[in-house]
Formats: sequence, C-alpha cells, structure tokens
Amino acid sequence: MSVSAGRRGDHDVRASVREPRARPCPRRARPARPVRDREVPRPPLRLGPRVDLARWDLFVRGLVANPLRLTWEEFRRLPRKQVVTDIHCVTRWSKLGTTWEGVPFRAIAELAEVRPEATHVVAHAEQGYTTNLPLAVLMDDDVLLADTYEGAPLEPEHGYPVRLLVPKRYFWKSAKWLRGLEFLDHDEPGFWERYGYHNDADPWREERFSE
Repeated sequence: MSVSAGRRGDHDVRASVREPRARPCPRRARPARPVRDREVPRPPLRLGPRVDLARWDLFVRGLVANPLRLTWEEFRRLPRKQVVTDIHCVTRWSKLGTTWEGVPFRAIAELAEVRPEATHVVAHAEQGYTTNLPLAVLMDDDVLLADTYEGAPLEPEHGYPVRLLVPKRYFWKSAKWLRGLEFLDHDEPGFWERYGYHNDADPWREERFSE
C-alpha cells in the first residue's frame, strides 16, 4: 500500500557531552543510584537508519490469528495514548517524568488476535537487532509503540520513526527502530541477552547482567 505522509528531513544530531549533576533518587525511581535531572551525555553522531515513510512497515506475526503488516499511514490511524513515566538505563542513569505518545501494545495485540498459547514476544528492529519480553509484561497499560517524545517525533538516534517503550524494564528492552513483533510460545533471547545482559532486566532488582 502506497502511503503519502510527511517526512522528516535529514537530521544533523549534535549531542551534548556536558556531565549532568546528580540529585538524590526518589522512591519511585530505581533505588540507591543517582537520577540525572539534566541531559544525559550521549556519544556524538550516533545516527539511526534513514527512513522512507512511504516504504516503512511494521509486521506482527507468529502465534496470532490475524497477522499484520502495517504501513506508516495505517499505524498512525490506530488508537493512541500518552504515557508519562520514568526511564532507567542499564548504564546507571534514570530520567524522571518523561512524556511519550504512541500506539498501546495492547491495541496491537487485540488487532492481531493473539492466540492463547502465546507467552513471549520478540521485538525485531533494524539491522537484525532483537530483544525478548514476556507477553504479560508487554500487556501493562504503560507499554507503547512510541513515535513521539516530549511532544515531538522521535529523533533518528532515539528510534525514529517507532520504538518500543517498556518503562518497567531497563531501557535496552525498549527496542529502537522497531520493525516487527513476533509472538511465541517460548522465550527466545534477544541480541544483548545472548551476550550476557540479564533476561528479565528489572531495574528495581538491578538485573543488569546474567550470572
């Protein structure tokens, strides 16, 4: 299906390298670690893939009665939701009160008619990146397929046009440059999970690395 949609121009991302000051971590954030209340340092010029929205699509496959392949236009017509949440990175920083908007994961699951035997999901992103999550975690009401951050489209380095947002897990589980969701009846470790990151990634339990 051909889609006519507005495109973002080329982006010249120049990252700040100023070291932010830390303040005490409130109870709602991951305990015993500092929370950064200014911009978190980022490696410069870490750009995402170039995206042609007229050719972009998102697949949903596996243990579903209604497999999907959504164009950008179709994705944008799905029910939308705003979520205000804290995010936690495995590299020991957190950011409080971030605002995201996108399509609830639940809406995708309902549209695809997930079969009862499905227990886990593999998120597929650009360049073969994957990450895995239990279906029960993704069905939380704060999980999004996000395309907007703080009122603006995602920047290329942060997942444009769509990323997964899973606030209750370390942020590598919120796969950037999302291209598909695969529903399975078993767990299947993703990229970082195969290389020693913790399979569950619960920030309150500080589940960073597998033992």
